[in-house]
Amino acid sequence: MYPPAAPRPPLRPVRGLAMAAVVMLAVDSLMSLIVIVVDAHRAALIDRIITDYDSVDPAEVEFSDWLYPLSGVVEIVVYVGTVVMFLVWLFRARANAELLSPWPQRHTKPWVVLGWFVPIVCWWFPKQIVDDIWNSSKPDAHVSPLATARRSGLVSAWWLAWLISTWGSKLVSRRLASADDLPSMRDAARFDIVTSGMFVVTAVLAALVILTISRLQEDRRRAMPAPPSMDGSGFVHG
Repeated sequence: MYPPAAPRPPLRPVRGLAMAAVVMLAVDSLMSLIVIVVDAHRAALIDRIITDYDSVDPAEVEFSDWLYPLSGVVEIVVYVGTVVMFLVWLFRARANAELLSPWPQRHTKPWVVLGWFVPIVCWWFPKQIVDDIWNSSKPDAHVSPLATARRSGLVSAWWLAWLISTWGSKLVSRRLASADDLPSMRDAARFDIVTSGMFVVTAVLAALVILTISRLQEDRRRAMPAPPSMDGSGFVHG
C-alpha cells in the first residue's frame, strides 16, 4: 500500500462530438451546393437580361431577387452552426491532447477559440493548434516537441483550402457591395460559384481531420489501463 497520487483526469470521449461536427459539415456542404445552383441560375438570368431583356419573364426576375439573398442568409446561419460545433469538438480534442502529450501545447487554451477571431494571428494560430492536437494524439507523441514535430499533410491541405475559400468569400462580398451594373452582378455570382466550391473542398478536408484525430484519441483512450481501485482508508491498491 502507498499514499494515493494526485488523480490524473481521464481522457474524455470525442466520437460523439466528432460525428456531430461531421454532420454539420455535411449540411454546410449541401448548402454550398445549393448556393452554387442559385448562383448559376442568377448568372444565366442576368446574361439573358443583357442579351435580350424582352425575352425574360418579370416573375422570374422577382423570384431570383428573392431567392438569391435568401440563400445567402441561410448559408450564413448554417455556417455559424457548423463553426460552433467544430469549436466544441476542437475544445474537447485539445483537452485530451494536453493529457496525451508530454510536451506543452504552443498556445494556451483560450486561443483555441480566440485564435480564429483575433486579426492577423487568425491566419496561422488555428493551424498550429490543430497541428499540436494532431501530433499529441499520435502514438509517438513523446518523440519530439510539438514545435518541431512533423506536420500533417492533411491538416496543411485543409488549412490552405480554408484560407482560399475565406479570402474568396471576402472578395465576393466586396464585389457584391460594389456591383452597380448587370455585368458586375453576373461576375460576382460566377465568382461565388468558385468560392462555394472551395468551401465544399474545405468541409471534406475538415471532416477527414476531425475523424482522424478522433480515431487516434479514441484508440489511445481504449488502450489506457483502468484507474487503480481505492479502499475505504484512502489508499490505492496497485
